[in-house]
Amino acid sequence: MAVMDIMTCSAPFFFTLSRRLSTHPSAPESRFAAPHSLPWVFSPIGFITRRRRERKGVAVQAIFWGQERSKRVAPPRPHRDIIISAEDFSQVKQEKETATVVELPLTLTVSVISSISQIPADHWDACALDSTGPESANPFITHAFLSSLEDSKSAVPEEGWLPQHLVARHGDGSILGVVPLYLKSHSYGEYVFDHSWANAFYRYGGAYYPKLQSCVPFTPATGPRMLVRNGPFHDQVFDGLCKCMQQLTGQMGASSVHITFPTKQEWDRVGQLGYLQRIGMQYHWKNCNYGSFDDFLMDLKQSKRKNIRQERKKVQAQNLQLKRLRGDDIKPWHWDAFYKFYRNTTDNKWGQAYLTREFFHLMGSRMGDRVLLVIAEENGKLVAGALNLIGGDTLFGRNWGCSNEAHYHALHFEACYYQAIEAAIEWGLKTVEAGAQGEHKIQRGYLPTATYSAHYIPDPDFRDAISSFLQRETIQTKMALQLLSDSSPFKKEIV
Repeated sequence: MAVMDIMTCSAPFFFTLSRRLSTHPSAPESRFAAPHSLPWVFSPIGFITRRRRERKGVAVQAIFWGQERSKRVAPPRPHRDIIISAEDFSQVKQEKETATVVELPLTLTVSVISSISQIPADHWDACALDSTGPESANPFITHAFLSSLEDSKSAVPEEGWLPQHLVARHGDGSILGVVPLYLKSHSYGEYVFDHSWANAFYRYGGAYYPKLQSCVPFTPATGPRMLVRNGPFHDQVFDGLCKCMQQLTGQMGASSVHITFPTKQEWDRVGQLGYLQRIGMQYHWKNCNYGSFDDFLMDLKQSKRKNIRQERKKVQAQNLQLKRLRGDDIKPWHWDAFYKFYRNTTDNKWGQAYLTREFFHLMGSRMGDRVLLVIAEENGKLVAGALNLIGGDTLFGRNWGCSNEAHYHALHFEACYYQAIEAAIEWGLKTVEAGAQGEHKIQRGYLPTATYSAHYIPDPDFRDAISSFLQRETIQTKMALQLLSDSSPFKKEIV
């Protein structure tokens, strides 16, 4: 029987994968060809060395970079709707006063749609709003945002994102829940990194792509992924959708299912349904009922408070004017300029521009006042911008860009972090999520915060290997969260 190990080293994503096949004469024949029985070593930068054991040592047989990225994802073969009958599960309702048990049968039909345009916006948004509550509405899971990604050719099959959204209906045809879901041919634009898993599975003899991804494309923001209506069948619909995604791996020929940036409550529940759990880290700012930006500064240690004030003065000294625009105040030419800034950022950082120019125009027109565009002007000329989306209790920072004609000291900090804090205080929002990565955010008031993802892997050997890897990675991540939290810029009595 094949055994596969993944061992973490000093870097979280550096691991070794080896397949050990029994050589005993009575051992069953492996389902993999002989070359796959050789050990593999994965480096932290991606190249792979395949080693062949010899009597007098180890010889390098090949060095290569793995599978070439396939951008377009092919549509899966046709599949039928998944029916979850009353026999599969029924709701058990416990009455507190009488302690009686009432069986409420549910027959759930889950269908797959290849475009979010196939479901009315009000039906989708009703599921999205029930999943968060009005006070915590999330802009990224709305029909307007997701349809902007598809209609602008940003998240489409040609780019490796094939929409396969789930729609759960009751027997009477009413929609009880939806899931944003994509069949993917690569791992880009997700911000939960599994490239090393893909390489490992490829060398193991399997095909990691296509895979199923429940997420908001190109958006590392926490929010619900199982968008389920309130009602007596909520938990059953939630569990049914999670199980349907597992079944679809076989129907669609997918290696796995990945739920990225779900809420903590979702993460806890799917962990009980066969999904492996993973922890990540971002940096979020919390509003402690501040009345002004100066109130926030007074909670910081003196050195951090001084540094922020100096950075803000440097922006003013460069003759830059910052403005916050919403809704109709954002004109088409603002989006054209911002797209150029966005491309400057991706090009300068050797990144990839996932979003098209059309996306910003569509998203801006469809989402209205839920969009906040912070712009910087020099002598009336637009030179930089930071895109934010406004939720019920959270401001989400997304994209940033600047003119490449000049360098503006500390402008990134002002436009992305300090303007967001001021806006959150002014509007009474509880949190600012400033996107992925960036330890430099800590000294500016954004503290380490755990993020979550969940992963279903049907292959038992590969699942065991990933599970072992995640156990070790989780220890490292929790240690990092604690160590970074200890470097908080806030006064001890505030923390």
